[in-house]
Amino acid sequence: MGRAEVRKAQQRGARRAPSGRAKGAKGSGGAGKRTGIRRFFTWKKILGTFFGVILLLMAAAVVLYFSVNEPTDPNKQATLQSNTYRWSDGSIMANTGKMNREIVTLDKIPQDVRTAFIAIENKSFYKDRGIDLMGVARGLFNTVRGKGTAGGSTITQQYVKNYYLTQDQSATRKLRELVISLKVDQRMEKDDILAGYLNTNFYGRNAYGIQAAAQAFYGVDAGQLTLEQGAYLASVIQAPSQYDLATAGPNGKRLVNIRFNAVLDNMVEMGKLDPEKRKTMTLPEPIKPKPRPGMEGQKGYLIQAANDEMNKQNITDAMITAGGWNITLNVDKNKQAALEKAVHDELESKLDRKDTKNRPQDQSVQAGATSVDPKTGAIVAMYGGVGLEEKSASNALRTDYQPGSTFKPIVLASALENGSNTQDGKPITPNALYDGTSKRPVVGSKIPFNPQNQDNTNYGTPMMTVQEATNFSVNSVYAQMIVDVKPQNAKKTALELGMQDREGWPEDKPAMALGTMSANTVEMAAVYATLDNHGKKVTPTIIKKAEHKDREFTPQQAVGSQAVSRKTADTVTKVLQGVVEDEGGSGNKVRSSAYEAGGKTGTTESNVAAWFTGYTPELVTVVAMFGEDPTSHSQVTLTGTAGLGRAGGSSFPASIWRAYTLAALKGVDTGKFQLTEAEMGAVQTPSRSASPTPSTSPSSSPPAVTTSPTQSPTTSPTPTASKTGPTPSGTTSPTATPTKTNGPKPPDPPILGEHPDN
Repeated sequence: MGRAEVRKAQQRGARRAPSGRAKGAKGSGGAGKRTGIRRFFTWKKILGTFFGVILLLMAAAVVLYFSVNEPTDPNKQATLQSNTYRWSDGSIMANTGKMNREIVTLDKIPQDVRTAFIAIENKSFYKDRGIDLMGVARGLFNTVRGKGTAGGSTITQQYVKNYYLTQDQSATRKLRELVISLKVDQRMEKDDILAGYLNTNFYGRNAYGIQAAAQAFYGVDAGQLTLEQGAYLASVIQAPSQYDLATAGPNGKRLVNIRFNAVLDNMVEMGKLDPEKRKTMTLPEPIKPKPRPGMEGQKGYLIQAANDEMNKQNITDAMITAGGWNITLNVDKNKQAALEKAVHDELESKLDRKDTKNRPQDQSVQAGATSVDPKTGAIVAMYGGVGLEEKSASNALRTDYQPGSTFKPIVLASALENGSNTQDGKPITPNALYDGTSKRPVVGSKIPFNPQNQDNTNYGTPMMTVQEATNFSVNSVYAQMIVDVKPQNAKKTALELGMQDREGWPEDKPAMALGTMSANTVEMAAVYATLDNHGKKVTPTIIKKAEHKDREFTPQQAVGSQAVSRKTADTVTKVLQGVVEDEGGSGNKVRSSAYEAGGKTGTTESNVAAWFTGYTPELVTVVAMFGEDPTSHSQVTLTGTAGLGRAGGSSFPASIWRAYTLAALKGVDTGKFQLTEAEMGAVQTPSRSASPTPSTSPSSSPPAVTTSPTQSPTTSPTPTASKTGPTPSGTTSPTATPTKTNGPKPPDPPILGEHPDN
C-alpha cells in the first residue's frame, strides 16, 4: 500500500470515528451531546435574554417617560381651601368652605416638624430623584405576597398622588405616579415639594393640610407646633381614623405609639435630634374633636361684613370663595358677646314672635347695631339680626331705611363749619335762637315745608336755643336751620363725615334735616366716630388683616385727615352731651356715672325705624330697629312692639345702647371728652313773658310768621312753662319747655319726607 492509500484510509477512519462514538464506544465523545431542556438554556442564551429584557424595559421606560406628560392642573380636591376668620385676638371664629384646608408656606412650619415627616416617610428625600427604586421593588414584592399595594412611595410620589392624581391603587396609576414624580423632581425645588406634600395630606378630623390639622388636633397654628406634636401628625397620616387617640382602640393606640417613637428614633439616626433629649419626649395627647366652627349666631353676619369690605378692595366674591384666606377681624369677642346679650335682654326677651294674634308687631321687629373704636376705626362689635337661617341679610348693613333725626347733628356741624347765619344774620351756634313752634313754615326755601314736631308740641317762649332744640329733637328748628345752612352744604358735610351718596338723596329739600336719605349703622357710626375723634375722618373697618399665599390685601385706612375742624367736632359733641345730660333730653335714658356720653335719638315717619347713636371717648355705638313685614318685606310700623306704644329711638335702642356700653366698658378707666375747642357762642335772650304759662290756643292752622331785622322768623308767641336747659361755662341760657297745642289737629296732606321725631 502506497502512502497515498494509507492517508486515504486514515482519513476514512477519522470520518467514521464520530459514528463510532454515537454507538457508545468506550472513550467516545457521546457523553457531551446536549439533549432535552439543556439545548435551550445555555449561558449565552440566558445572558442574551436577560440583557434583551433589560433593554426592552429601558426602551419601555423611555417610551413611558415621554408618553406620560406632567399634568398642568391639579385635581379638583388638591387646591380647595377653606377661609379662616379670626377674632381680634387671633383665636378662630369660623371656617368656611367645603374643604377644611388652609395652605401655608414652608417657612410657617417649624424646621423640626418638617424633619419629623421626612424621618418617617422618606429619609433620603433631599438626596433622591423623586422615586426610590428599592422602595418600589419592596412595594411590588408586598403586592405579589398579597400584603397590599402600599409602601415604597417617596414624599415626592405622595405629593404627586395627592396633587395631580387620585387615591386609586391600580398599576396604571402607580406607573404614572413614578414618571410624573421624576419630572416633578427635575422641575421643582425640594422645599416646594415638601410644602405641597404637607399641605395636601389628609390628617383626619376633616383636616386637609398641616394648618387645619394643627388646629384640629392641638388648637394651634402650624407655626406653633412642637416637635412632639409634629411627630404625632407625621404618624397619624398613615391611618387617620385608626390612629386618632381620641377615638382609637387599643391596637390603634399601640400602633401609633410605635410609629411616633419611630419618627423620633429616625431623627436621632439622621443626626437631627439629640439622643438625650429624645429620651424625655412622650406622645402629646391631642384635644378632643370639636365641630368645625361655622356660621351660627352672629358669625355669619360678621363674615358678610368682612367679605363686603374685601369687595370694596377689589377682592371679588369668586376670589373669596376659592378659599385660602386667613382673615383676622377687628371684632372683640368679649364686646361682641356683650352686644348680643344687650339685644337679647333689652329687646328679644321682651318680644313674643310666636303670638301673631295678640302681638303682631313683634313678628316685624328687626335690630341692627355697629360699635366702633373712634381712635382706630376698628369695628369691635356688630349685630346683624336673629340669624342667617331666619334673616339672610345683615340689619347692620341694610340701607333701605332712613336714619331720622340722627342726621340733625350733621346739619349743626355744617352750620358751624360753614359759618352759616340765621335768617336775621346772626351766627348759628349752640346758643343761637330759633322758633320751635310745631308746623312753623320754613323761611327762605323755594320748597314749602312746615314740619310737625313730635306730638305736635310747641317749644319756646316763643324762642329756644339750638342746644335745647337738639335736646328735644325739635323738627321745626332743624328744618329752618338746614335752609339757613343750605341743603347742598349739609349734604357735603354729611359725605365728608362718612355718609354715602346714594340715588334719591334729597338734594335741596329742607326735609333732609330730618334724615330722609338712606343709611346704615356703619355709616352713622362713621359720622359720630369722626365727631368723637375731634373731626379726623374715621372709616369703620371690620378687617384687621387678611392673608393669602397668592394674593395681597391692604386694609382700608381707618383714620384719615381732618373732615371738619376740631372746633366744629368738639362743639357738636358738647351739644350732644346735653342731649344725654339734660333731664328732659331725648337721650337722657343712657345717662350714667360710669361714663361721659353724647348721643342722638332718631325715629322716622310712621315709626318704621328707630335709632340711638351715642358715644363715649372710648366707644361709638349705633343701635337701630326696623319694622319689616316678614312676608312682604315692606316697611311697617314699630308701634306696638312688645305690647307697648310708640317705639322711638329713646326706647329699645337706647336701652340696648346703655346695657352694651356699661358691659363693654366694665373695668375700663373711662375718660372725659377733651373738648378744648368747643365754642357755644354768645348767649342770646329773646323778649318773652316774665311768667310763662301753658298754651291754651288751638293749633288749627300754621302760625303766622313775623320777621324783624334783629330776630329770626317767629310765630306769635305761645306762652310756655319755663325749663332750664344745659348751659355753657356756667352762663344762663334761654329756657324752653315743650307744650302740646289744644284742639283738633288739622287734616294736613302728607308731605314727602316729613318725619315726626323724638
